Amino acid sequence: METIMKTNREAFLYVHAFIDELYNSGVRHVVISPGSRSTPLAMTAAEQGKMKLWIHVDERSAGFFALGMSKVLACPVALVCTSGTAAANYFPAVVEAFYGRVPLIVLTADRPHELRDVGAPQTINQLHLFGQHVKWFMEMAVPESSQPLLHYVRSTANRAVATACSSPAGPVHLNFPFREPLVPDFSVSESSASETSVRHLRRGSVVEGRAALSQVQVTEGVRTLPGHTLEALADRLLSAPKGLIVCGPMENTRCLKAMIALAEQLGYPILADPLSNLRCVRDVSPVIIDAYDAFLRDSRVAESLKPDLILRFGAMPVSKPYLHYVQRYPDCVHLVVDAGHAWRDPTHLATDMLYADPEWLCEALHKLLGQHRAGRKGTKAASGWLGQWQVINRITREAMRREMERFNSLFEGRLFQELSELMPDPSLLYVGNSMPVRDLDTFFPSVSKKVRVMGNRGTNGIDGLISSALGASGVSQEPVVLVLGDLSFYHDLNGLLPAKLYNLNLTIILVNNDGGGIFSFLPQAEHPRHFETLFGTPLGLEYRHAVNMYGGSFTRIDSWAEFRDTFTTAMSSGGLNVIEVPTERKSNVEMHRRIWKAVSAAITDVLPRVGDT
Repeated sequence: METIMKTNREAFLYVHAFIDELYNSGVRHVVISPGSRSTPLAMTAAEQGKMKLWIHVDERSAGFFALGMSKVLACPVALVCTSGTAAANYFPAVVEAFYGRVPLIVLTADRPHELRDVGAPQTINQLHLFGQHVKWFMEMAVPESSQPLLHYVRSTANRAVATACSSPAGPVHLNFPFREPLVPDFSVSESSASETSVRHLRRGSVVEGRAALSQVQVTEGVRTLPGHTLEALADRLLSAPKGLIVCGPMENTRCLKAMIALAEQLGYPILADPLSNLRCVRDVSPVIIDAYDAFLRDSRVAESLKPDLILRFGAMPVSKPYLHYVQRYPDCVHLVVDAGHAWRDPTHLATDMLYADPEWLCEALHKLLGQHRAGRKGTKAASGWLGQWQVINRITREAMRREMERFNSLFEGRLFQELSELMPDPSLLYVGNSMPVRDLDTFFPSVSKKVRVMGNRGTNGIDGLISSALGASGVSQEPVVLVLGDLSFYHDLNGLLPAKLYNLNLTIILVNNDGGGIFSFLPQAEHPRHFETLFGTPLGLEYRHAVNMYGGSFTRIDSWAEFRDTFTTAMSSGGLNVIEVPTERKSNVEMHRRIWKAVSAAITDVLPRVGDT
């Protein structure tokens, strides 16, 4: 009995020190999937009472729920689960977090070493479970309350948070082996536990029995470039009058204002991916080009807009026409800027990788270019270069709007035109993969209001989207709208649970074309014998019942007028609202192609004049 009590006490002091230090390091939310072996972590987090606890019984959805929270907060969220396949269910979210640069602290409970590989139940090999899809893995020591171990567990918590947050951000995985008994001994008061562990801090004081400072203060500086490199870069920009700034999906939006200022100074257009968050600001700059996905499909336009230089920030843009445009000019100077140390160049066309903080780089170049032009006559932007892009962009937007107004049926692309007008200011728009994000790219124009746009573009999967959006809703100060397809909706039905448990507000726009709509645009559609079975995958489900089960409101609309009324009501009523927009895959493809033809026809009238500008 004395041994058991000692084990309980040591486990509590050890785990309490870890949880306390997570909080000291900035973690404010923990998502817990119930289980037995994770009892020390779950109960101690609950007893500590500082972090907000979110309970989600499905680990796969829980992982994406935490991911959505972390994307909004831009700081780590902790995940806690029991041993065995529970931990394996985190894998999709961990992979998305790794490639999407989202900081997560993944805490998996495990059997102690003597119960591994001997046939003990609910035991798998959890060492390096997520492989190369985490930034750091640590197999934690079995709990004990010695001074070195309490010092170790606090410094490990510091290191985990610092590693998750350092650029590029991402998930870390800590595996905790626990011996029975698993229930901590809470007769050891929390204040005495803090006082015991705080004696081992290198610095700090005790405020109300708690550590006032983290054990290890981690500081990361801004990544910069040497002066001579910056000078050479400025010279290259000045000698490239037909330049482009391209902004793909961005994890950090601090640099947007500096990026716009640099583009305006250079006379460069900015091709703004919707996930860059450059399209939705209260003062939209005229250098923003938002319809390039439509007009770059026309080879004549792509031919007439040959760039001297491309300066890209963020991940590769969603647009395939942009990809083809870049591949058309393999000899173009192509500069890729990254705040971390990744290799984001799927085209293999980059001439330079610039590892620097984007905000610092834009501000430093702006200042340096100003000095250059004050001291001598620098090369100005090519006459009319920016104007060419602006004219074609405007004509393209007008042509798309006119053509969409001719459609009587519900067209998937028009949904984003409608949302650009209906989204509140401010608000958050979470967009699913496959067709929704592509239609967002094409049809969502720049608007003078603050709409934050997010998506899971790390690996572009359709899993976990409901959970991610609900996680975002749980911590967002703004109303959240999710747009996704019916297969994505089906894939994460379990993710609806937090809406019921925590009364979260989320409006989901379910684009239901009864299958995988994106495949109708691909070569597979030319093989009708196997298309529907292998790619179309119609499910024929009535989603109203699932929404009702979780206490939500469901409406299937029949017209855009009804959509506008239903959406406005959902925004004011709160809660879980699902608006189904029924569409038909074949006619959707035809309408997209009609719009591309209309854009080409409109551009034909102006292209010779633009080329002469």
